[in-house]
Amino acid sequence: MSATEPAAGPAHGWDGAADGPVTVVLHGGGPGCHAASDFGAVMALRPGRRWLWVDLPGHGFPVTGPPPARRTPSGAAHALAGLLERLGLDRVDVLAQSYGGLVALSLAAGRPERIGRIALIGSRPTPAPGGTGRLRTDPGLGSRVRAEYYGGDGPSPAKMRALMAELEWYDTSRVPEPTVLARYRASTTPAALATAALPAPAEDLGQVLGAVAAPTLVLWGRHDPFAGPDYAAALADALPRGDLAVVGRTAHHPQAERPAAVAALADAFLSDRS
Repeated sequence: MSATEPAAGPAHGWDGAADGPVTVVLHGGGPGCHAASDFGAVMALRPGRRWLWVDLPGHGFPVTGPPPARRTPSGAAHALAGLLERLGLDRVDVLAQSYGGLVALSLAAGRPERIGRIALIGSRPTPAPGGTGRLRTDPGLGSRVRAEYYGGDGPSPAKMRALMAELEWYDTSRVPEPTVLARYRASTTPAALATAALPAPAEDLGQVLGAVAAPTLVLWGRHDPFAGPDYAAALADALPRGDLAVVGRTAHHPQAERPAAVAALADAFLSDRS
């Protein structure tokens, strides 16, 4: 994948087809997450799509510029909207993981003309979607994991492998070493280290979910430790045009563990213009 970084704004690049409708790819917010590590396999399985992958501020491998402050989802959505304007893109679809899904929902609520359809994976925009209680969810898990990964002796490939095995993959024996190393490298860039000790951005998007007019597929790993399928169902119900798909034998990163299943589900949903 070729990459560019504008003078201001997220690093980004193109993959897949040279023309056609654009699908923006947004990664998760865990240590070392970036577009290639989160969605490289899915993009490779659907080369006919025109993919615009984006590494949000503080993630990926920025080439120039000072380390960014950690952004809230709405702040990152503003940065993404600026990138789309600079690229001359009026309306895009979005495929997003976890934190990237929050960015997509924030942009869809505030700038509905920008977003066509959204497929989000493992995103928790609010503690209790639609006011539903008694959901299986662990709101503080992400902060605890980040503190453990960057604490003590600091990041290492061994700690990254343990993180991925515990949270992101259901079958821990299949965690790929190249992905572990890519994530580790991305977690130790100057930008990543500069934001590692900052508090996690706290923003409850529950009040704006009703303004998301875009058809949205809530795609979930059956064994996601951050929240269970009951949370995913409540989120789909809270969105005006929400749909739900649960992928078995996966955890928080089903797109990495079972890319063929996720690519088929996402492609079918994003291609549906009914």
